[in-house]
Amino acid sequence: MLLGVLAGGAVLLWNGFGGHLPFIPHVQDNDPLGAAARAFQQGDLNSTVDNARRALERNPDDAAALTLLARALIYRSYSDYNHAADRDTALELTTTALSRQPANPDRRAIHAYALQAAGQPVEAAQIAESVLRDQPQNGLARVARALAYGSVGNHDIALRESQKAAEQPEWGLESQRAIAISYSDLGQYQKAIDAVERAIRYNRYLPVLYFERALYALQMGDTDSATAAYFQILTYDPQNVKSRLRLCELSSLLRERDKAITYCGDVTTRAPEWSDGWYQLGREYFLQGDFAAAQAALHRCSTLQVLQNVPVGERRFECWYLQGQSAEIMGDCPALIATYNEFRSMAADATVQETWVYPPEGPPGCAGK
Repeated sequence: MLLGVLAGGAVLLWNGFGGHLPFIPHVQDNDPLGAAARAFQQGDLNSTVDNARRALERNPDDAAALTLLARALIYRSYSDYNHAADRDTALELTTTALSRQPANPDRRAIHAYALQAAGQPVEAAQIAESVLRDQPQNGLARVARALAYGSVGNHDIALRESQKAAEQPEWGLESQRAIAISYSDLGQYQKAIDAVERAIRYNRYLPVLYFERALYALQMGDTDSATAAYFQILTYDPQNVKSRLRLCELSSLLRERDKAITYCGDVTTRAPEWSDGWYQLGREYFLQGDFAAAQAALHRCSTLQVLQNVPVGERRFECWYLQGQSAEIMGDCPALIATYNEFRSMAADATVQETWVYPPEGPPGCAGK
């Protein structure tokens, strides 16, 4: 109960922060770009994307519409479990736009930003540096360069670049977030928290900022602040599934098993196609000693990964291993052998790092069955 009171109090305090966009173009009320900018300021990323698309359809050469659309897609990609593909969409948009005007610095800057978000840091850094040679004050290009360097382990350079970007106030949101990421990578978590809270002052409605705020708090062992951050997301987005999974994981960390089961059960109800929710739910059942329920949930986790064609090397091994352990504890030899053989088949792929080995005659107690 004390945790809930502290979290609730923190949420009320955080609601007191003001929010504003780093840059909102001056447009007429009937212009979709204006509607997109206002939606972004209010944290409505779906409307931002829709209206920015309309603006770009009207004028494919509108750099402001392209930049806002790509930013909204990238921020939305981090907001919940089912939006990761938005990063690829943003990159496709900036790639197409850049092909139309390859020398345009604004297009090159947003393309670099989309590249680093899509996991292509080398290309992002190269393009950002080409922009900065001609425009040293281009804040977005510098943010892209900082994030790109940070993602390959050059954290000191990333911090220096993000701090330079912060000198351009129109990109305060992006630069402060980049500073926070750099400080976290350097293990300076309180400074990371301070920076992400400054980013929140620019726009208090973006879920990604609270997910990152929670992460930095957890790195300091501050579970109360992490809880408050996840509840803040639910305040602005009551349907958010990812925050519920994080609350399940946090409850598990605190050994609040019943709460963990409740949160993860809610995740699997709201997102039955998300294997991560079934894994966490199965893990909680396993830790509680409910091995039948654990086996069922983990079987759903492993099945979903196969049906969704998750690359073998990226599959969550524990969905097979804990499922097998549950079956072994219950003496369910057919299920154990089937699960073990499925894992052995996957293990033939060189990308699988985990090991799970029984004697040649098979699992103990199941030989000959």
